[in-house]
Amino acid sequence: MKSASLLALAAPLAALSFFVASPSAQAQSADPSGTYLSESGETRVKIAKCGPVYCGTILSVSGEPKDVNNADPTLRSRNLVGIQMISDIEPAGEGFSGQLYNYKDGKTYTGKMSFQGQAMKLSGCVFGGLICKTQTWSKVN
Repeated sequence: MKSASLLALAAPLAALSFFVASPSAQAQSADPSGTYLSESGETRVKIAKCGPVYCGTILSVSGEPKDVNNADPTLRSRNLVGIQMISDIEPAGEGFSGQLYNYKDGKTYTGKMSFQGQAMKLSGCVFGGLICKTQTWSKVN
């Protein structure tokens, strides 16, 4: 029974490690610049150089336009458009790493990004990358 439950846990982790180590992601990792639309279609973010690293700034958002879930009460009335949702994006392995701000829960996560064609795989992680939630965003320019 133990080996079956370990195999059930190992399968998703193996799939994730296969994706992160994908050669096509490595070939695409030189420049993440562009405008991307979130998987839900609610958020449009522009990734560009911010000094020596890259960052992602919100261009548009559907629904609530304010940062109402921010942990800092003084920031809850700020507009979401114009804030850096993704910061400190640097090459890491076959993709990129950085910080991801999720305005829907007001938390910042360790993030990973990789690219395949016109798709960006964006993962927000906790526990040192042990648990990640991944979305696929589409490049729109």
